[in-house]
Amino acid sequence: MLGPHVPDLAGLEILVAVGEVGSLSRVAELLGVSQQAVSSRVRSLEGQVGASLIARSARGSALTATGAVIAGWASEVLAAAERLEAGIESIRSEAMRHLDVAASLTVAEYLLPRWLLALRDRQESAGQVVTRIGLTAANSEAVIALVRSGSVPLGFIETPDIPADLRAATIGRDTLQVAVSPTHAWARRRKPLTAEELANTPLISREEGSGTRKALEYLFDRPGATGVLVPPRLELSSTAAVRTAIASGVAPGVLSSLAIADDLALGRLVAVEATGVKLTRTLSAVWSSGPRPSQPPAQDLIAIARKHRWAG
Repeated sequence: MLGPHVPDLAGLEILVAVGEVGSLSRVAELLGVSQQAVSSRVRSLEGQVGASLIARSARGSALTATGAVIAGWASEVLAAAERLEAGIESIRSEAMRHLDVAASLTVAEYLLPRWLLALRDRQESAGQVVTRIGLTAANSEAVIALVRSGSVPLGFIETPDIPADLRAATIGRDTLQVAVSPTHAWARRRKPLTAEELANTPLISREEGSGTRKALEYLFDRPGATGVLVPPRLELSSTAAVRTAIASGVAPGVLSSLAIADDLALGRLVAVEATGVKLTRTLSAVWSSGPRPSQPPAQDLIAIARKHRWAG
């Protein structure tokens, strides 16, 4: 570690500048600060070094012999700092140019497009480079695996199971809805569906690892829940396939309100009210470590997701 007698870069910059222009007032003007601030920094620098570094006279200011030696060393330090700054800026620029994201299918299909549009608008308005997004759409379990392995720095998931080794932020809540074909008996019922009826009915479901399936299982498995879900009638690997199977009359299903909004509006599906179970779930952003993701576009994307009023 550096000792207490090593000056900071700002002090070294002032010392070198005095040697170049020979005037404290001129240095203050070049750096955009007051002469008093420059003089105070010089006194602090001399206190750290333990020697006089600048000789003042009516003709201006000049470096003492010791000041000239320190300024020579300082020039090397400042040059290295400039290289460091350039390298960091290059890394930041690259981080701004591309961001890989993994998202669960509901998020990827119905939410992420508008978030990405908002991110682009924000960056363009700020005069920043527009970030290219690489998107992997998968179920929540696969998204978690991609984030954990370092394949992507940011993921969006629907599952309530947040691994302890990942960092997470809640971005909103989503409503799940029971849906049936217009020809199904539940489509004509007047009373709400009970939690017991829903739990005892084999449903068309997403595959294991899906956030939608895990969220529904969690609602029935947690303490105080009524009923235990029976095994599904049919397991399918995409939301579109589940919607199609429900519409064909194979069996009821439970999907995000975002995923079935158009089907409900067009009459391809019918929503069935349920009571005794609150069909909502939390959607989350996940990353590997730190209080927030390291890439600025990832931080901005989370902020945008949390700000948008998208939840059902």
